[in-house]
Amino acid sequence: MSELSVNHLLGIKYINEDDINLIFETADHFKEVINRPIKKVPSLRDITIANLFFENSTRTRLSFELAEKRLSADVINFSAASSSLTKGETLIDTVNNILSMKVDMVVMRHPNPGAGVFLSKHIDASIVNAGDGAHEHPTQALLDCYSIRERLKSVSGKKVVIVGDILHSRVALSNIFALQKLGATVKVCGPKTLIPKYIEKLGVSYEGNLRKALEWCDVANMLRVQNERMEISYFPTTREYTQQYGVNKALLDSLGKEIVVMHPGPINRGVEITSDVADSKQAIILEQVQNGVAIRMAVLYLLASKIQHNEN
Repeated sequence: MSELSVNHLLGIKYINEDDINLIFETADHFKEVINRPIKKVPSLRDITIANLFFENSTRTRLSFELAEKRLSADVINFSAASSSLTKGETLIDTVNNILSMKVDMVVMRHPNPGAGVFLSKHIDASIVNAGDGAHEHPTQALLDCYSIRERLKSVSGKKVVIVGDILHSRVALSNIFALQKLGATVKVCGPKTLIPKYIEKLGVSYEGNLRKALEWCDVANMLRVQNERMEISYFPTTREYTQQYGVNKALLDSLGKEIVVMHPGPINRGVEITSDVADSKQAIILEQVQNGVAIRMAVLYLLASKIQHNEN
């Protein structure tokens, strides 16, 4: 069996195209498993996984937890708000305490960029980055690309526009890396104030006009405006943002072609997309959620098989 080139999933920038394709092929298998009447497989029966969420999360945490349970892993959950971190304990102390309980893998979300990389240098367990600040969110990018592959048969040669708050988005950065590794062309669209200055260095072009961006693309990935990461106001009002960068059904219908609409969630209905777009057949938002479990099962399984391989 082929294996991943890495011992951790810290970011898309650390993995190669073969790794991504191996994860997709493994996810194909698990997607079939989670659609069976009995959705469990014993693959990770002797593996203990700690979910460490130092930042609020509902969907990602539930998705990982479901993936772990479908694989029969032993799961422990840790949420930072109620932890000793509020008493001044450091990240390494917290993690070492958890590892002394003999944990094999850590799934971590942290507000600081690079937290996973830092941790991987200090502990033996395998680490999956479930989002580090505004830096990367690798499993989201993998499930997004997997969903494009499922709907359009391949990612290579496709044109994808990422619309919205690129500046604060870990989803955008991971998606750019993953889409490019798989041979897609990427543009970003949104208010100039929400586009990072270095974006062209990533081989990505900027389009300020939403209509032009949608006429160009095969897939539009609509990002949420991340009010919680904004210290200052980046655009005058939400209403003005919606008028310029919100997608509604009338706009979609006027394009003269059918594009695929994605959203990493949670959706601000009526802001970046209207309800009739979110619920239309062009949107693959619920497919993304279902694929998230299969992709996370694949990542955990492939990393765990490296642990078991190393132990033997």
